[in-house]
Amino acid sequence: MNVRRTRYHCPVEVTVELIGGKWTVVLLAHLKQGKRFYGELRRLMPDITEKMLTQRLRQLERDGLVEREPENGRVGYRLSDEGAGLAPALQALYDWGEGRARREGIRIEPVSSA
Repeated sequence: MNVRRTRYHCPVEVTVELIGGKWTVVLLAHLKQGKRFYGELRRLMPDITEKMLTQRLRQLERDGLVEREPENGRVGYRLSDEGAGLAPALQALYDWGEGRARREGIRIEPVSSA
């Protein structure tokens, strides 16, 4: 793990420091579903820039949450064992967001991964 600070006062600080950014959590949620290739992630997250996606993936790899897997000239990413430990929290965020969107009439526009 790439520790950024040396002193924490609450365990949530550790978590938020690693996954606190908007794109980081969304990226991890997509990877929770299984291995994804870079191009697939770009399609699933149309509002993220290539630069930001690359930066987030590299940081998550350094932090030990994501593993990079080259395959036939393409690069795939999956959650590491450490990253997979976040699955229940990511699912809880997904479920809460889905319920909130329903209650508030917020439209979710899924993007095809094909």
